[in-house]
Amino acid sequence: MSTDTSALELQLHGAVAVATIARAHRSNSLSRDTVRAFAELRSVIRGNANIRALVVTGQGDKAFCAGADLKERKTMSDDQVREQLRAYRDELGWLDSDPIASVACINGIALGGGLELALMCDLRVAAKHAVMGLPETSLGIIPGAGGTQRLPRLVGAARAKEMILLGRRVDAPTALQWGLVNAVFESQSLLDDCLKWLEPIANGAPIAQRAALLSINAAATSSLCDGLDAELQHYEACLTSEDRKEALSAFAEKRKPAFRGK
Repeated sequence: MSTDTSALELQLHGAVAVATIARAHRSNSLSRDTVRAFAELRSVIRGNANIRALVVTGQGDKAFCAGADLKERKTMSDDQVREQLRAYRDELGWLDSDPIASVACINGIALGGGLELALMCDLRVAAKHAVMGLPETSLGIIPGAGGTQRLPRLVGAARAKEMILLGRRVDAPTALQWGLVNAVFESQSLLDDCLKWLEPIANGAPIAQRAALLSINAAATSSLCDGLDAELQHYEACLTSEDRKEALSAFAEKRKPAFRGK
């Protein structure tokens, strides 16, 4: 499967879809067209039951995403900026709520809205040369695509305040130490390393993975009691699945299970 728009390219690598921001000439910044392309991507992902994970990356090896397209932003009215901020939530925010694992493959700089895009994903991997930051206060604004909310939940309030108030940029090893990214790869083929890293998801049990994501996401907005109820509710989908029976049979027969998502 391959589709190509002016802003976003999509390819399928087995059960993993790879969406590439195709604006290397603008450091893969988020124009209005790019944000709309992500909204269209959601429909494509939901329409293909064979997709088990989504990787988001940037074109080239210099930038994952440099944030908002400031050249475009300079021409926008205040109301148009407000509309764009709402679009970040409405058209990008699905990345952290859909029951398909999303992974930011950070192949270079991830600044401002670029880091916020990565924070929307369930998992993050980075090239060793990647640099991440939220420099908005140096431009007289604050992060507007969830950075003030998602970053402290991930790295803690003190480190989030350091990055946002001081405009500190962190390198990949520091991001790994802080828990901002899950893995750092040193080879020349970050995408290949990412896809290999994702093999447990690509070859795993889709129903269980989706149930796990829904349960984990419930923890962010639920009391412990309500979260435990949600866990039991999502467990039920696994309990009655053919994949569960296949896993038990494979264990007894000492072979790898062949999950079908049923």
